[in-house]
Amino acid sequence: MDRIRIRGGARLKGEIPISGAKNAALKLMVACLLTDEPLTLSNVPALADVASMAELLRSFGVEIARETGSALGEGSTLTLSAARLTSTTAEYDIVRKMRASFQVLGPLLARHGEAKVSLPGGCAIGARPVNFHIKGFEALGAEIELADGYVLARAPGGLKGATYEMPFASVGATENIMTGAVLAKGRTIIKNAAREPETQDLGHCLIAMGAQISGLGTPEIVIDGVEKLHGANYAVMPDRIETGTYAIATVIAGGEVELVGARPDTNEALFKLLRSIGTEVTPTNRGIAIHRNGERPMAVDVATDVYPAFPTDLQAQFMALMAIADGSSHITETVFENRFMHVPELARMGADIKVDGELAVVRGVPRLKGAPVMATDLRASVSLVLAGLSAAGETIVNRVYHLDRGFERLEDKLSAVGAEIERLIQLLAKLPGLGPRSARRAALQLLKRRESLMLPLAAALSAAAETMRTCSQCGNIDVTDPCAICADPRRDGTLICVVEDVADVWALERAAVFSGRYHVLGGTLSALFISRLFQEATRAK
Repeated sequence: MDRIRIRGGARLKGEIPISGAKNAALKLMVACLLTDEPLTLSNVPALADVASMAELLRSFGVEIARETGSALGEGSTLTLSAARLTSTTAEYDIVRKMRASFQVLGPLLARHGEAKVSLPGGCAIGARPVNFHIKGFEALGAEIELADGYVLARAPGGLKGATYEMPFASVGATENIMTGAVLAKGRTIIKNAAREPETQDLGHCLIAMGAQISGLGTPEIVIDGVEKLHGANYAVMPDRIETGTYAIATVIAGGEVELVGARPDTNEALFKLLRSIGTEVTPTNRGIAIHRNGERPMAVDVATDVYPAFPTDLQAQFMALMAIADGSSHITETVFENRFMHVPELARMGADIKVDGELAVVRGVPRLKGAPVMATDLRASVSLVLAGLSAAGETIVNRVYHLDRGFERLEDKLSAVGAEIERLIQLLAKLPGLGPRSARRAALQLLKRRESLMLPLAAALSAAAETMRTCSQCGNIDVTDPCAICADPRRDGTLICVVEDVADVWALERAAVFSGRYHVLGGTLSALFISRLFQEATRAK
């Protein structure tokens, strides 16, 4: 698995483009199931979770076309067509990868009257039960049964409008019920509804598709069901969690960074806290500018809660900031249990943190120390990267596949503003007849023969092209469809080569795309493709 190396102490200066919001994009993709006309989404981030959602939708028979953005932070455009669905079953092997997969229940039930959806997976940050979803659909007239780890839902006569008050303002349940109610007969009222910007974004997309929805951004959402929705063109909102993460990164490292494309109104709780500790937070005509002189911030207390309060998805990042603050801070996690798993890893870097239930007491230290640490979930992993930005020495973050689920090219964005950060790419492959050491030597020799490498590799690629396939999910060239990356975002395999020189990796990528027929996904090459590449190039040599 890949790792990220950070050398702390560099100030940040420049601009960071903010990508489309993952938590909005996934639900917007699911909305395609509500219509037989194409839904075109722009500003879609290139993330492992987006690839997993595309895999799930394709399993239903959805056709997906993708146009990839070329610039850093420039999202892709997806055109999704659910004109002819072949299945209404969401299998465990796909749903287990991320919790957002459960959001297909509402659209499938509303449009097709039935759905079989596996209970979800995702980050290990608590139970997060789906009972609010189930109770909501039962209120709309669905017949629901739990069997063998699946939710079996039927609404033979269609869903019927009803009033449902949620015990907790659950984002997922609000969105799931809302997507089901848009095609229900009559009026549905969701009380104690989630007000998150991503929930509003989904609502606005549904309105663009012909839904009748009012009350978005308030605790009461009203949906008047319509007979049919149509296609639409819609842009995914900018990611407020990514915005907040890079804002906190600037405060931790010191410097001045403009977050291009950010929406200041979606992060008011965070920005209020940052201003209270002496950070300049200034809206610009392109986004928002963060300026910090590098002095230790004063410690402040924070409690997570549903929007518009401080978001739980920024709790770990803010803890990394408080770990170097002057004084003690109390951080209370009220949304999820078990979301302090990053604390032991921060402690390895010298942080002084004590946890008691939902409360973490953080006593700031003047500076953290670099250390090897391990990511436990998506947001925890990025908090370790942020901690490394100001730590003395070198920090190595392991298991960064969590990061790839929610942050698009994080190391590229941070290095562009001066951070000393790089991804250590592990090339995973199995080479017949070669042990790990000889395979490593052969790989590095190929990588370092840059000028002379091009033509032999081009010839090798041409010879290998007969057995290569185009991945139907991402367009990557591999010997299987889906490719190794889409089939397993963790890219498990047999380690034969760890390339720690980014320039060498770039050289390999340039060689791989030399013929013009090969696509590199997310800055890495798939394991099986690398294996075939090395085999053919070694023979050519």
